[in-house]
Formats: sequence, structure tokens, C-alpha cells
Amino acid sequence: MGPQPDHGEKTYRGSDRLAGCKAVITGGDSGIGRAVALAFAREGADVLISYLAEEQSDAEQTAELVLDAGRQAVLVPGDIREEAHCRQIVDRAVAEFGRIDVLVNNAAYQMSQDDGLVGISTEQFDRVLKTNLYALFWLCKAAVPHMAPGAAIINTSSIQAFQPSPELLDYAVTKAGIVNFTKGLSQDLISRGIRVNSVAPGPVWTPLIPATMPTDKVDSFGGQTPLGRAAQPAEVAPAYVYLASQESSYVTGEVLGVTGGQLLT
Repeated sequence: MGPQPDHGEKTYRGSDRLAGCKAVITGGDSGIGRAVALAFAREGADVLISYLAEEQSDAEQTAELVLDAGRQAVLVPGDIREEAHCRQIVDRAVAEFGRIDVLVNNAAYQMSQDDGLVGISTEQFDRVLKTNLYALFWLCKAAVPHMAPGAAIINTSSIQAFQPSPELLDYAVTKAGIVNFTKGLSQDLISRGIRVNSVAPGPVWTPLIPATMPTDKVDSFGGQTPLGRAAQPAEVAPAYVYLASQESSYVTGEVLGVTGGQLLT
């Protein structure tokens, strides 16, 4: 990518807000996931990173950042579109850490379609829903029994949940579903003392963008925001730190927008 995304490698400074925390992050190999893993580690958390096997080299780079922060990094490759693999992620986290304090459902798939609805194949629709929604459901269901009061679930939604683009119709549908799931699950888990919130980023400069969008749209990506640019992953990660920490102990069922001034309406 050019320019390379900023994950906070040179800028993020931790203050022990997640000291001793055990976290699971899906899609932690790059982009927002890598920035969150780095921030969590520098705040004192051990991190399990879930990612597709073909992204091994990127995942290893993320693990190095976690290790450089003095924390444990666990790498679990595989496809979260498979329920069995989602259970394996949770089982591995429990085996390595003994518990799960924070689950970050961040992995997602999108593919831009200039011809909108008619360009979306059943295969693509299935992949988007399985990656973005089914996996979130499976991971939450598997992880909750291993989460104690005070634990947190953080789901990555999007500005697309509120302002859907026609070329990202299937992706936007899943992100709206994540908002609804977050609000409903937060009520379900109140009795367990587990908080559930979502971060809704606007345009963020990650590898997903040049990989799934036409070149002309990549060149202008983020320009529609009031701030006039896309975010760097490092600018989004602090929202996850806040929702994972006890600073947000009175916050559940909320959607925190990091959108460059676009409104969540």
C-alpha cells in the first residue's frame, strides 16, 4: 500500500488501562485489527489474533508489535466462516489465557459493486454475511461462558450501517445488523455483568480498501467526510481501548462513531 497505514507504531503510548487483560481480536493481522492489538498490548493486555491463513506474514508482524510491548501474542489462522473454527479460537484463548476479558469482533469482508444489487452474486452475499455476521454470532456464543463480570465485547460496525452506499449494499446490511445485534446482546448480557458496545468507523485507510475498490474510488477515498480525509487505523484504536477499559464501566449497548464528522443518523 502507498502510503502505508499508521497503526500507532511510533505514536501510541499506553498507561496500563488494560493491565493483565486477556483479549481476542479477529482480523488482527492488519488495519484496524492490528492497531487495536498494538494499543491493547501497550495498555498491558495479552492478545490472541485471529486471521486468514494466507495473511500469515501480516499476522506475524502484528505479533511482533505485541511481543515488543512485553505481552503474549497468540496466532490462530483459519476461516471464521466456519462455526467450528470460531469455537477453536475461543478454545485456544481459554487454553492459553484461562479466560477471555475482551472479545473484539473486527474481521470483515466487502467487495464494491458499481452496478449495485444486480452485481452481487449469491456467493458474494453468502461470504459477506458469513464473515461479518455469522462469525460474530458464533464467537460471542462460544466466548460468553468464559467471560466474567466486567468483561467486554466490542463489535466493529461502520458508518455504512447508517449511511449505506449502493455499491456496498451487502456489506452495509451486515453492519446495520451488527448495530442491532450489539444493542440486543447488551441487554441479554447485563445480568452477567458483560458490556457489549460497537465502534462505527468512517472511511479508514486499510488494506481492504485498495483490495476491494476501483482505483478511482481509492484515490478519492475519505474525501467525502467533513474532515476531508480517511482515518488512519491509529486514530480508531483508542475507541476500542476506551470500550475495553473500566473507564467505560457505565457504557453498554452504545455505538461509538469515529467517522471524521459524518453523522450516525
